[in-house]
Amino acid sequence: MPPASDILSDSEIAQAYEDVRSDKSDTTWLVLKYVSATSDSLKLDKTGKGDIAEMAEVLGEDEAAYAYIRMTLGNDEYSERTKFAFVVWQGPGTKVMRKAKMSFQSGQVKQVIRTYAVEIQTSDKKELDAEQVTMKLRKAMGANYDRQGSGY
Repeated sequence: MPPASDILSDSEIAQAYEDVRSDKSDTTWLVLKYVSATSDSLKLDKTGKGDIAEMAEVLGEDEAAYAYIRMTLGNDEYSERTKFAFVVWQGPGTKVMRKAKMSFQSGQVKQVIRTYAVEIQTSDKKELDAEQVTMKLRKAMGANYDRQGSGY
C-alpha cells in the first residue's frame, strides 16, 4: 500500500479540506473519489456550498468515496455550533476488492481529514439524511435538549 502522501497527493484535497473547515469560506462539503477503478489514488471529485442532500447526490451506487461536510446545529442563533462529519461511502455496487482496501485506506484519508465529530460508514444514502446525521452529531456533542429518542 502506498503511503498517504501518495494516495492523497492532490494539493486540491488539502485546500478543499481547509475551505470546508473555514468560517470564511462558503464551501460546506467535499467528495474524494478514486482516480480510476484500479487506482488507489484519490482525487478531489467535487465541492459544494449546499447541504448534505446535495453532497449525497454526488455519491454513485457503484463507487467508493470519502466525503466531509460542515453542518450547523442549534435551536437558535445563540446555541449554534458548527460540527463536521466524515463519510466513508461504499455504494451497494462497490466491488469487494475496493471495499477491502478501503478499511486500510480510510486511515490514510484520516491523516488529511483529521477533525470531525462523527464518522459515518455507509452504503445507504438514507443514513446520510440530514436529520439522521444531525442526531448523530448532537449525540457526539453530549447534551441533547430535544428529548427526541433520548430515553428520558
